[in-house]
Amino acid sequence: MLDIKIPIGLMFSIFGILLLIYGFITRDDAVLYQKSLSHNVNLWMGGLSLLFGAFMLLLVKKRKSQ
Repeated sequence: MLDIKIPIGLMFSIFGILLLIYGFITRDDAVLYQKSLSHNVNLWMGGLSLLFGAFMLLLVKKRKSQ
């Protein structure tokens, strides 16, 4: 049976890692984050995406162990 949580978890995890890396590289660029009230949105969304992807993959692992 096809479990959609695996590709979703992998996709969000990969995008989250990429956003986190980009956020760390550009964290000192004030001009880039001027529109977002000086908040590094890439770090926040990368962290949340990685967390969600890890949660989806954890659900798959938990389901397979039962």
